[in-house]
Amino acid sequence: MSTEESRKQNFAWRKASRSAGNGACVEVASAPGHVAIRDSKNPDRAMLASSSSVWRSFMADVKNGDYDLPL
Repeated sequence: MSTEESRKQNFAWRKASRSAGNGACVEVASAPGHVAIRDSKNPDRAMLASSSSVWRSFMADVKNGDYDLPL
């Protein structure tokens, strides 16, 4: 799915439940076989689209701490 195709669809965007409310977060929306990602501060600007399988892999890595900064 191209970014332009994503833009034309009416997605149900959602933010993380732990969002700080300061606008410094991303929003995601699901589509068949894809996930769209956008900046919550600039929802009309470009967005990213990823396959569902790549998104699931990324989220598993995040939950596993693979991107955590060293203490």
